[in-house]
Amino acid sequence: MTSTDLSTDAAVSTSAASVFIPAPVTPYQGDIARYWDREARPVNLRLGDVDGLYHHHYGIGAVDRTALGDTGDSAYEKRLIAELHRLESAQAELLLDHLGPLERDDTLVDAGCGRGGSMVMAHQRFGCKVEGVTLSAKQADFANRRAHELGIEDHVHARVCNMLGTPFETGQTAASWNNESSMYVDLHDLFAEHSRILEVGGRYVTITGCWNPRYGQPSKWVSQINAHFECNIHSRREYLRAMADNRLVPQAVVDLTAATLPYWELRATSSLVTGIEEAFINSYKDGSFQYLLIAADRV
Repeated sequence: MTSTDLSTDAAVSTSAASVFIPAPVTPYQGDIARYWDREARPVNLRLGDVDGLYHHHYGIGAVDRTALGDTGDSAYEKRLIAELHRLESAQAELLLDHLGPLERDDTLVDAGCGRGGSMVMAHQRFGCKVEGVTLSAKQADFANRRAHELGIEDHVHARVCNMLGTPFETGQTAASWNNESSMYVDLHDLFAEHSRILEVGGRYVTITGCWNPRYGQPSKWVSQINAHFECNIHSRREYLRAMADNRLVPQAVVDLTAATLPYWELRATSSLVTGIEEAFINSYKDGSFQYLLIAADRV
């Protein structure tokens, strides 16, 4: 089943059922919900069509030039899309690597789950129950339809919910994460909520872009990224300070900037360009923007 099939089915299911969708708490949340409800970029959907894992993040790792083959080949673009998807799935695998040992009866939370690709991968690896939250009703419906298609709807579920105020019980969650979604919220409010739902000793992981305090201020490239995605990128310092204030103690801080550049440089040569590729490439190269993984334990 392709993204087109899922989007059509999702529209039918949404109109056929009376589903309660909580109203946004603030006008900004309403803007973000509308942004992602309307988002249907080929760079997200065509990559997901490769194997049915629909992500909303970027990739890491070296490009497999052998797999790409000759640029003049008629099948080159198809192979390029498959390679971009391999790199974005490798990013999700790295995040899951940092969640620590988990049991099958644990509950995990994906804050800002998008169309659910990382939730599916987490369940497939750990066998856990995975709960996702997103402001976008369209994304939640898409993720739930995909879980149904895979026969894992009893274990993987997305809901329309503000990640700053989730319905999960205090200490209920063994691990939680944000994968490129923390730039839409205040970090102190976000980490306070993760700290609340995590059990003592539970693991939180984020992979995110952040502006580099050593640069001085957000660069023009970072400002372009903010405008493109209607977000507010935080500094590396803000992440670490907000974690410390909310009982989240970093166990690993991994700079993935060099590892993500090959993805962006390859994407810039594809038919899936969105116009933001130059800003990412230039900001990573001039040091004003960083791509980080931070893994922290709840104490």
